[in-house]
Amino acid sequence: MSNVYKAAFLALMGLAATSCTKSVEQPIPATEKPEWTRNAVIYEVNLRQFTDDGKITTFATHLPYLKELGADILWFMPIHPISEVNRKGELGSYYSIKDYKAVNPEFGTLADFKDMVNQAHELGMKVIIDWVANHSGCDNVWLEQHPDWYVYDENGKLVQPWDWTDTYKLNYNNPELRAAMTDAMRFWVEECDIDGFRCDVAFMVPMDFWLNTRAELEKIKPLFMLAEASEAWLLDGAFDMLYNWPAGFLFDQIYQGKKDISTLDTIVRTQLDTLAVDSYQMNHITNHDRNTWDGTEFERLGDGVKAFAALTYIMPGMPLLYTGQEVGYNHRYEFFKKDTPATLEKNDWWKFYNKLNTLKHERKALRAGLEGGKWITYNTSKPESVLACSRVLGDEETILIGNFSNEPVYFLYDYVPRGEFKNYLTGESFTFKSGDEQRLGPWEFLILVNN
Repeated sequence: MSNVYKAAFLALMGLAATSCTKSVEQPIPATEKPEWTRNAVIYEVNLRQFTDDGKITTFATHLPYLKELGADILWFMPIHPISEVNRKGELGSYYSIKDYKAVNPEFGTLADFKDMVNQAHELGMKVIIDWVANHSGCDNVWLEQHPDWYVYDENGKLVQPWDWTDTYKLNYNNPELRAAMTDAMRFWVEECDIDGFRCDVAFMVPMDFWLNTRAELEKIKPLFMLAEASEAWLLDGAFDMLYNWPAGFLFDQIYQGKKDISTLDTIVRTQLDTLAVDSYQMNHITNHDRNTWDGTEFERLGDGVKAFAALTYIMPGMPLLYTGQEVGYNHRYEFFKKDTPATLEKNDWWKFYNKLNTLKHERKALRAGLEGGKWITYNTSKPESVLACSRVLGDEETILIGNFSNEPVYFLYDYVPRGEFKNYLTGESFTFKSGDEQRLGPWEFLILVNN
């Protein structure tokens, strides 16, 4: 994708800066979730930039590192061969697919990928792959033999979506194209035993294709389906999780001083009220698009990176980590050529995210969907700067209190949670005192747990 994606998403989804997904009359039933998704952390693998050589076999040697970090689901950006016609840059875009049933030789072989998936499974991790169903590369193997599988304009010219000039749009009015796309997805489930798909610009592909294809794939094994979208209707039997674009873009606006943190509660509650029952939101502060086109999390969120990152673990849904994020790599990865990978070390950033991942795994209230705890916000005397939010399930409570501004704040609570708490990140005990003024420095936050 290019730097038009943000405007495109906001326009297509009808999103204002503080809005959520399109509303529906009532929450709709969601797909049945695999148990392993409930307390999972998803990690996006930019294979090209993960290691010096960008090879699958080299990546596989780092699986124990990712397991120890606390990654549960490995989402691989597209692993397919990249088209050469109209190629962008030296190596081209991951999202310009030449062959849906092959592995990019830049990365290795199909056998390499199958072996890596087996190793991940042995470690208890799941693997999903990026799937580009809306368009193919300009020299995809289908184009010569099946030109009617593509969309043409009034002049008989192949349609190229947006500014993605290295792709042609596929024609979902053609049942043969639909069957071939479903067959290609089935190939990866049957041959490599993958556990699901992240579907690129899912809202640009007809819903009935997703419904029919998921039904076919589920005959093989239960899958987890992530849509690159915030469209509520995609959750109606087709997908398990949406991108939480509204919250992600709001984080930038809060750091820029254009919005205040109180807006987040409106977004979360709207999502809980309008999206499918038991659906997930993918909470994130960065990903491959945001990193390359908008800037790293440090460029966009500055001193607030840790506070916003912690929030993605407390909010309802599933947190995302992107390649290099776990070590605080402040670098925009090149999109169309090889770049310098992060140094994979257990530094302070790694320890921070490892701690958050453990929190996600251990706290039942933080489980995703209906099995998680209730989202609660406590009133404070500085609602424009201070967020006091909580997830509560039975007697278990996990609280985040943060100053989401660049100035120190003094504030009071309107409500004081009862019981004994400790600061999760430091292990120190914490006592709520009614009527006592509290102080938090700029972007300072606490994660408090009981029990």
